[in-house]
Amino acid sequence: MINKKVLSFSLFDTGETILGALIYSTFFPLYITSHIDTKIYSLVYGLTFLISFLFALKIGNLADIKGLRKQLFSLFATLTALFCFFLGFLTEYPILSLIVFSLMSITHQQSFVFYNSLLLNFENKGFVSGVGVTFGYIGSAVALIFFARFLNIPEVYFFTGLIFILFSLPSILFLGNPHIKQKFNLKEIFKDKRFILTILSILTLTEVANTLIAMMSVYLKNVYNLDNLNIYKVIGFSAVGGILGGIFWGKMVDIFNPNRIFPFGFFMWSLFFIFLPFVNVDFILVIGFYAGFILAHLWTVSRIYLIKNFPESQVSTRMSFLSLTERIASTSGLFIWAFFLAITGDNYKLSAFLMFIFPIIGFFVFSLKDRFN
Repeated sequence: MINKKVLSFSLFDTGETILGALIYSTFFPLYITSHIDTKIYSLVYGLTFLISFLFALKIGNLADIKGLRKQLFSLFATLTALFCFFLGFLTEYPILSLIVFSLMSITHQQSFVFYNSLLLNFENKGFVSGVGVTFGYIGSAVALIFFARFLNIPEVYFFTGLIFILFSLPSILFLGNPHIKQKFNLKEIFKDKRFILTILSILTLTEVANTLIAMMSVYLKNVYNLDNLNIYKVIGFSAVGGILGGIFWGKMVDIFNPNRIFPFGFFMWSLFFIFLPFVNVDFILVIGFYAGFILAHLWTVSRIYLIKNFPESQVSTRMSFLSLTERIASTSGLFIWAFFLAITGDNYKLSAFLMFIFPIIGFFVFSLKDRFN
């Protein structure tokens, strides 16, 4: 049942994906790369991932020790919205814009770490996580289909900042603060081999997932020679798969336990890349739906798996590692895809097929963790 608290949690996912779709993926990269060398932008953006992770470790450790998860979520969500607003006043100053964008990226990542920690408020964590993913897919679809074409710089920053804070307010106002506290040293987490192996296995899945998201339209155009309208249809069916998948996998987690549901991801992703090169164009909409369905599995189940299998009192610190996998994967997955294209002579089908290796490696790494029970 979607009550006030579940809806409050899910609405932040909606605002967060609208922010990502409009600012991170579309408007700001196009703006900044018209003023600054793309390599400089990529380097600065990459550095924000590292800074964000190191900051999240320290601040997450403080939150777990003091029990300040809700307070820090509220602070960083508010700062993210404010930085987004500030970007609207800096369009004539590219360097200042890049600095403020970097600060927004850091605070945004912190808010998402503490947002995931708020899942401790719920008994049916899988369902709540799945509803959040579903709302996130709806948010990104609405942003790209209905909003993007009507917005320009600088109003896009004001609009998105307002949307983000409005969709954050229900969580700020209506969700409780998980009061579990524990004093611990960060070295304990780095020495936890089960945890590190789990994070590495999740990284292999986020690599192929982020590569799929980034390269889907390019693959469809090069392999099937689809026009833009049909590419949008495939991506639309992918969103439908994500919307339904969030609810489905959330319910499965609550019924069967995340320990049983999470490993399915390795096999589903392997099958996807093994069969993708052989799919006829007549079935490409089905493949699009399946892609969204297994993406929803990853986003829904991974955070619940971490909460279930590792100390809840350390949830904020450990969630910072999950956030790091998503950021690293955005870069490493594309490097791997570029490498495969280079060695196959731009053979998109063969390159896609070779991606199946990573979920297999991930499953092997995931299996190794059982040696450290």
